[in-house]
Amino acid sequence: MSDELLTSAEMGEADRLTIAAGQIDGIGLMRRAGEAVAGEVLRRYPSATHVHVLCGPGNNGGDGYVVARILAGSGAATTVWASGAPRPQSDAALAAAQCPIAPRPLSGFEAEPGSIVVDALYGAGLSKPLSGDAARAVGVATDRRLPVVAVDLSSGVSGDSGKVLGVAFTADVTVTFARKKPGHLLLPGRERCGEIVLADIGIGDDIIARLQPRTFENRPAHWLRDFPVPAVDAHKYKRGHVGVFSGGPSATGAARLSALAAARSGAGAVTVLSPGSAMQVNANHLTSIMLRKADDVADIKEFVGERRPSAFVLGPGFGVGDKTRTFGLALLASGEPQDAATKVDGLVFDADAITAFRDAPDVLFEAARRPYAPALVMTPHEGEFARLFPDIAGDDASSKLDKARAAAARANAVVVYKGADTVIAAPDGRAAINSNGAAWLATAGSGDVLSGISAGLLAQAMPAFEAACAAVWIHAEAGSRFGAGLIAEDLPLALVPVLRELVDARPRVPVE
Repeated sequence: MSDELLTSAEMGEADRLTIAAGQIDGIGLMRRAGEAVAGEVLRRYPSATHVHVLCGPGNNGGDGYVVARILAGSGAATTVWASGAPRPQSDAALAAAQCPIAPRPLSGFEAEPGSIVVDALYGAGLSKPLSGDAARAVGVATDRRLPVVAVDLSSGVSGDSGKVLGVAFTADVTVTFARKKPGHLLLPGRERCGEIVLADIGIGDDIIARLQPRTFENRPAHWLRDFPVPAVDAHKYKRGHVGVFSGGPSATGAARLSALAAARSGAGAVTVLSPGSAMQVNANHLTSIMLRKADDVADIKEFVGERRPSAFVLGPGFGVGDKTRTFGLALLASGEPQDAATKVDGLVFDADAITAFRDAPDVLFEAARRPYAPALVMTPHEGEFARLFPDIAGDDASSKLDKARAAAARANAVVVYKGADTVIAAPDGRAAINSNGAAWLATAGSGDVLSGISAGLLAQAMPAFEAACAAVWIHAEAGSRFGAGLIAEDLPLALVPVLRELVDARPRVPVE
């Protein structure tokens, strides 16, 4: 599996461990990297009039010298532009010595129409803004709209955060090695990568496993084994029961969207818990979804005791205030020993359930940290995240990945930090970055559907982190496939083909 994401430091350690194991030496890794890049250049740009290879003084530049040597040997018109000489006795120095093209100073870099640029300046390990000749080179390539092939990662993009450090190349193709880096998936870095090619240069899976990575690209391989498929003897209550709280008479639609998504994602039973004032409105719109009055905590406890729901959604359209906080804390206390008969396994807090605690976040966090509290999944967008975690959100030095991790640890919850580059983080430090996001999901009610999918999977006993990762991926995949014209009401039905494919991909659960 190649879904692990490595920081720049972890990638350096993978190189070191591979060399120490005697599997290949440093110059061997560099040659394989250069061969992979050169192969992509020759395959994709056979009619390029000229190839300009920009080389930095480190290992990324060493890869560039290998690229230039191979391209020149193939007959391609090639020029090398260097920002500085490699360190003596280094692998990059050896690669430069073996390259038959004498480098020119990067300060003189110019490129004609019809040519392409190979960016081998700094790659993923850059830690400071591009400046001087390197920044000027970015300007030349950008102004002339030249195709760029990036080695490892566009120079100017942080491999760990995805932030653009000053200026950066916008690549058409990025060739990276062994594993992707967070900067390949986090915005705005992702927009600078173009198509990403992952090349095998001889760093084995056993080496990656020794690093014990804690960050992953969110793809089904990571959670499919936990994806719920009903046994042949299943009935509706074996498939889990979800309760979704509705707002008042004029704010019922969000809860119904969540409820329908929970049902589509496999929950055997779903109940909308409505204030008495909105019962008639909800009844006019519900068919397979059940309906029950819930005006206070006593109503909730009665419902839980009678119907034993597995998961709840609180927040969409519910309103912000004391009632929201009271309901949320009551749900989090449902697992306490004195309430064992009304234990709930999982909760999804979204929208108003998050904002309701903005003035008392520690009350929420303390309740979520209690030993018997249900698993909590929170799904904030950027604004909601800032309301609940203002200090974390305001830390400009941290990446979105860092922020989601810090929030998950503080809240003892799985945090789904939504956006085009959604990050899902668990309290134990695991994190996943979603890469199949769809712009079509930027529509009112889309997040309510995500909450429902998450609760539906939680209700079927999928672990909280895996359920959240699966919900985010499924939600995005359905949005991408539907495409233009998507509105939130379309999403529950759009889930069906995605869910069918996942079920077909997972072996069926045997009869217990």
